[in-house]
Amino acid sequence: MHMSILNRRTLLGAGVALVAALLLGPGAALAQQKLKVAAIYTVPVEQQWVSRIHKALSAAKAAGQIDYVFSENVTNADYERVMRQYAEQGNTLIVGEAFAVEAAARKVAKDYPKVSFLLGSSGKPQEPNFSVFDNYIQESAYLTGMIAGGMTKSNVIGMVGGYPIPEVNRLMHAFMDGAKETNPKVKFLVSFIGSWFDPPKAKEAAFAMIDKGADVLYAERFGVSDAAKEKGKLAIGNVINTQPQYPDTVVASALWNMEPTVDLAIKNAKAGTFKAEDYGQYSTMKYKGSELAPLGTFEKKVPADVVKKVKDKEKAIVDGKFSVPVVETEPKSSM
Repeated sequence: MHMSILNRRTLLGAGVALVAALLLGPGAALAQQKLKVAAIYTVPVEQQWVSRIHKALSAAKAAGQIDYVFSENVTNADYERVMRQYAEQGNTLIVGEAFAVEAAARKVAKDYPKVSFLLGSSGKPQEPNFSVFDNYIQESAYLTGMIAGGMTKSNVIGMVGGYPIPEVNRLMHAFMDGAKETNPKVKFLVSFIGSWFDPPKAKEAAFAMIDKGADVLYAERFGVSDAAKEKGKLAIGNVINTQPQYPDTVVASALWNMEPTVDLAIKNAKAGTFKAEDYGQYSTMKYKGSELAPLGTFEKKVPADVVKKVKDKEKAIVDGKFSVPVVETEPKSSM
């Protein structure tokens, strides 16, 4: 009995697919297949930056839009091989970060013109199929800087970054400009740890800044908030909201939402309209690609006048009346 029902269902299903293909052409059959997406990450998926891409792709998978596979902790030397492997396996869209492997990634894209590539990059799109994106969250970084300027008692803010590349520098400069707006007396200690994922090293760098008087720390890397927590200081988060893990330490965070970028790339790849373009704008506040995390546990602790200034500035940014300067030179300590 079961077999005949199953067989009937299978035959019916095949019949429906066949009729669809005959009536509507091969496009209909393709539309029923999920887009195959692969991602290549050079760090663990829990690392802040990469976690946002992984979250957006996982959401698209959960919504039934795509099939999604990924590789994490891929070394720079192995990146090209993994990219080629995913292209050979029939993945239509390949996502990742090309910062340290630009030349290799672009070479692979040239070899697979029918595959769509969307990679984090400081470079320009490459015809016909290599699109770039970045975390242009300098607007929300500026707002967190305004909060930091209003929270520091020592007027010294410590800033620990991974590498002084444009992606990091522009966020740090925006943060510093925001802090100076609410507190012209503020001074900065800046250091880079030479790694995207080394929490113990970031923690040590933060301890050194606390010893020099910093009472608010800009946590561009994991490890900084741990140092702030241990010493009873405050921290400002970057890219993700870590306040749930540090309820008495992390005041605010500049959040990056990758969904607007990823959703558009998936839509374009599915429609066969994916082309070489810069998706950077979809990381801005206008497209909901970035936002200021809720103050949460610090709602009553941030001075009311500072909160008002931040809300007014946020509105000015979204309304297009204020533009946060994009400065990509290496930031330096001012004390």
